[in-house]
Amino acid sequence: MKNVFGGIEAGGTKFVCVIANGPEEILFEERFPTTTPTETIQKSISFFEKHIKEDHLNLLSLGIGTFGPIDLHPTSGTYGIITSTPKPGWAYADIVKPFQKAFHIPIAFDTDVNAAAIGEGVWGVAQGLENFLYFTIGTGVGGGAIINGKPLHGLVHPEMGHIRLSQNTLIDAYPGKCPFHGTCFEGLTAGPAIEDRWGKAAFLLSQDHPAWDLEADYIAQAMSNFICTLSPQKIILGGGVMQQIHLFPLIRKKTLTYLNGYVQSASMLENIDNFIVPPGLGNQAGMLGAIAMAKNLVE
Repeated sequence: MKNVFGGIEAGGTKFVCVIANGPEEILFEERFPTTTPTETIQKSISFFEKHIKEDHLNLLSLGIGTFGPIDLHPTSGTYGIITSTPKPGWAYADIVKPFQKAFHIPIAFDTDVNAAAIGEGVWGVAQGLENFLYFTIGTGVGGGAIINGKPLHGLVHPEMGHIRLSQNTLIDAYPGKCPFHGTCFEGLTAGPAIEDRWGKAAFLLSQDHPAWDLEADYIAQAMSNFICTLSPQKIILGGGVMQQIHLFPLIRKKTLTYLNGYVQSASMLENIDNFIVPPGLGNQAGMLGAIAMAKNLVE
């Protein structure tokens, strides 16, 4: 039997299940919509059961990176559970236990953005770095932080998509899309906010649409805040919205404007094109991060 690792990128829109040993050896992958917890989790379990049986695989461990908020404290009575999510039907859904019961193997559990950050650190553009940030800007906004080589946890885990931003209501009076905070980072910049504000999905807007200058301004505000707070060596911006590659030069320029020369680092001031970057692993960052989490358990 072939030894392999399992990974799940559990997103609010879709689940990605993968069996792999790394980016050069992805054996099986399946993506499907996130529906109810029972249906989605069972479909994920069935994916692994099918390939374990039919392809004679020995699943050594499993990594799960999920949307949240989640309980990451192993001694907590609600460890492995999604908590106060705005995703309908998923509040207090148990993610870890069904897989423990099905496979009886070690399971690593973290946020989807921490998983993506881990993947970028192992195989992507953050290799060799001890301190960096990964953001996904898509259906929602989340941030993962690797600090001193480890994903940042704390009271719960970072919720970087929910910081407050400065909004000039004379230019943008949009009330925000976040059901908890209105005009937070996520409420102003996530894909649903763009569509709600402008009446079209982000990918349908032309590159010269005023949406992008506004979007870049809000993202740059957030980036300057996090640079001052966590002092990362690199910032990675992924997610569906950031597939609009023309956003990157705007964000870089505005970030430097907001910092106004205060943070003196040549790697940023002279080489910002390599400081704020897209993911090296593309849309595989989350699922490969989950594989890296699984491998860390047994290697």
